[in-house]
Amino acid sequence: MNENYYNNDHINSQLGKENICFKTADLALASAINLFQPLESLDRTDSRKVLFIFPNNEQTEKIVDSYWKRQLKVEPLDYFNSLRSIKARLHER
Repeated sequence: MNENYYNNDHINSQLGKENICFKTADLALASAINLFQPLESLDRTDSRKVLFIFPNNEQTEKIVDSYWKRQLKVEPLDYFNSLRSIKARLHER
């Protein structure tokens, strides 16, 4: 597993030993994950940053690992549309 997977901006939330969600504050990573996994919600608890919440499963782990290894291949227009969608969710209240 890539060391960046668990850095300060990428938080793998746990309840006991069961992983229930994958959280990240990284907009670019969230946009990439959103191409393959649904954005479940946003965590606005910290007024300085928003966490994007995705299902925590094997597919998400593979996407994140490929992203940090710079091996994730996506269509540029699809990525741009995902980024726009994520930004729209950020600005809605």
